[in-house]
Amino acid sequence: MLLYLNVMDERVDSLPEPAETGMPASVAASDSAPGPTRVAAVPQTASRAVSTVVPAVPDPAAPRPAAAIAAAAAVTAADAPPPPVTVRRPVRQTLPIVVSSPHSGRHYPDDLLTRTGLDERTLRSSEDSFVDELFAAAPELGAPLVAATFPRVYVDANREPYELDPAMFSDPLPDYVTTRNARIAAGLGTIARVVSNAVPVYAGKLAFEDAVHRIEGYWRPYHAALTEAIEETRSRFGYCILVDAHSMPSNVHTIGADGRSYPVSDIVLGDCHGTSCSPVLTGRVERLLGHQGYRVRRNSPYAGGYVTRHYGRPDLGIHALQIEVKRGLYMDERRLERTAGLQRLAADMRRAIAGLSTFDPRRPLGDAD
Repeated sequence: MLLYLNVMDERVDSLPEPAETGMPASVAASDSAPGPTRVAAVPQTASRAVSTVVPAVPDPAAPRPAAAIAAAAAVTAADAPPPPVTVRRPVRQTLPIVVSSPHSGRHYPDDLLTRTGLDERTLRSSEDSFVDELFAAAPELGAPLVAATFPRVYVDANREPYELDPAMFSDPLPDYVTTRNARIAAGLGTIARVVSNAVPVYAGKLAFEDAVHRIEGYWRPYHAALTEAIEETRSRFGYCILVDAHSMPSNVHTIGADGRSYPVSDIVLGDCHGTSCSPVLTGRVERLLGHQGYRVRRNSPYAGGYVTRHYGRPDLGIHALQIEVKRGLYMDERRLERTAGLQRLAADMRRAIAGLSTFDPRRPLGDAD
């Protein structure tokens, strides 16, 4: 049931993902007028089928774990946590844009809190804190905002669904689980082994069914909601621009063309080196933000994670662009508190979204800023 109301920052994200299947190509364009915002709270369920944009994972050759449905069904109405994802959308969508915020969730489930000895600030250090607030104007402008309520340290929606470190679990992992890559080695798989300062999250081991519960009960509903928003947008306008919103620590450095290390720019745009969206679109966002006084860089040190690579299909009319914002621009990174800069940055993100409203990838040579 839907409720309607009017109203880890790491370079391993940029590593290649496996090739995936494409999305349906049928579309139907229509126009509509702006209206009041509605918030859809997507229920926590592992079996909600929304559309076919997200390829079946794990591999169809391996059936989904039998515990998947049971894990989600075990949550009763009396003790249910907040829904894993909220979708804030205008009643009538007027922009061909969807904003995704997979790392801004701030609800820490009990089964995480009872298994970690970390204090609140350390546990929250990998959050993209307040990013959903930076992009909160999207529904008012006519575009849906899909935001996770769960934190990335619990389960990372910007990873493959089963990208797990075997050393974290007390029982063997099924064959369909990805167990070796640079993200897992860094402790930053779908279930994180460490937070941003390489501090271990857990004192003991988890059971595989713990991972199943998190992935099926949180990861999948998030992607089901995002899939639905993307497909609805593409059906309405003939294409979709996906803005994947993130934040990064201010102390990150990047390597320049001269081989020297430099402080990260204010904003990093990730288009998977020109493969996840039209380079004209990336260029437009770069100019929009540059004109507002920000230092902007492309793909270094963040070129785009799972969301950008997975959904970005320019040949099928879906253009995904990751936006990483330096946290020091809008928050106190030590206290994890908002600063006066948040209001200014949110206003600038509003202008950036509005500036994308007239971009049409079907006629890029006729696009004008």
